[in-house]
Amino acid sequence: MSEVRANLITLDEARALLKESKSQKDEFIPKLATTGQYILPDYRLTRKREAFKIRKHIFLKRQYKSYVAFDSENGQTLWMHNFSSLSQALFWLATGLKPGDSDSSMSFKDWMDHNQDQIDELKNELRDLHKAHAKKKVPTKKH
Repeated sequence: MSEVRANLITLDEARALLKESKSQKDEFIPKLATTGQYILPDYRLTRKREAFKIRKHIFLKRQYKSYVAFDSENGQTLWMHNFSSLSQALFWLATGLKPGDSDSSMSFKDWMDHNQDQIDELKNELRDLHKAHAKKKVPTKKH
């Protein structure tokens, strides 16, 4: 089926995507400068509620083992969704379907079996990022 084309991004890059999308929401034909498929690990999207109204502000909140998938391949719309696993996020980016959807020619399990090598590569890249981040956080003891 389709190949995995997603890239891991940082919090700053994700915020830039959200700002760009918000700044062009009133345009008749928006043109996003950054196009592609991205995954932000360890965060989730939230909206602030105030007096039974959902404000139109989207926030990124830190949450371990949670993934936000961003899709802006058409260059005009930024689609985004929260996922609890990296494989589910990649499946959504590749097919546009969630794992429970049944109107597909290939199920989530079949898709995972077909793309397991690419999924493992992205998982290894994510592990390396976590290890590098953990090394930066190791505090030095002061006497």
